[in-house]
Amino acid sequence: MVSPAETARRSRLSWLIATFFGVGFVPPGPGTWASAVTVVLWWAASHWLQTGWQVPAAVLISVAITIIGIPPSTVVARESERKDPGFVVIDEVAGQMIALIGVPLSWKYLLASFILFRSFDIVKPFPLRRLEKLPEGTGIMMDDVGAGLYALALLQMWIHFIAR
Repeated sequence: MVSPAETARRSRLSWLIATFFGVGFVPPGPGTWASAVTVVLWWAASHWLQTGWQVPAAVLISVAITIIGIPPSTVVARESERKDPGFVVIDEVAGQMIALIGVPLSWKYLLASFILFRSFDIVKPFPLRRLEKLPEGTGIMMDDVGAGLYALALLQMWIHFIAR
């Protein structure tokens, strides 16, 4: 049996992860802040990676954040009694990280990734609204994963076919 203290500790960890260490409480637009912090952290971290390791690292980080983010999002949604609380921003972190896969470390590409991801996340083109209807933390995370994939696809087309 899990003790009340252990439950409280797990709950605090869930809130810490789901709000991306409190970024989810920064007004206005916590999702935008979480995306911006993700871009800056990726830009800083990717300078430590050797050439050729940035894409695999971005993929691995994106998958890890997505998988790790589902259970805490579920816990926080249940505890706050909200289907998709605005302060849960780990989904924006995952989606923005996906949008950054393969993006050159130039301010214009990083900014384009940010703008595209936020646009898709806000507008939610088909079928992203349907992904929101998935149960609990899965629904919270998957619409942003989809927005990240849309941004990734559009940005990669721009990089490879237009920006040359």
